Amino acid sequence: MHYLDEKVFGNITTKEIIGAEPPEIPDTRDNLENELATLLSELESQSKENLEKLLEKQKAAEDHVNSRPGAMALSQPKIQLFTTYSQRYIKSIKEKLES
Repeated sequence: MHYLDEKVFGNITTKEIIGAEPPEIPDTRDNLENELATLLSELESQSKENLEKLLEKQKAAEDHVNSRPGAMALSQPKIQLFTTYSQRYIKSIKEKLES
């Protein structure tokens, strides 16, 4: 699988985060918001073991996006937006694990 096609947030791929398309506002933001809502609703039915796997997978996805060669030349606002939504998702997973 080519790394640009790797899913990093629900159905959102690396290419959508680091590429020129879709634009940051409103498309990328709206896509991230919709994926976050879907991902959060799916947390309710997850076992503790699956939550731990999701947590590790999301942390790895965040590292993947933020460590791309030449990342500083990429769309920083979109990467920052992704990181914000990823952190919200990670926080929700941690809260669910603690409950």
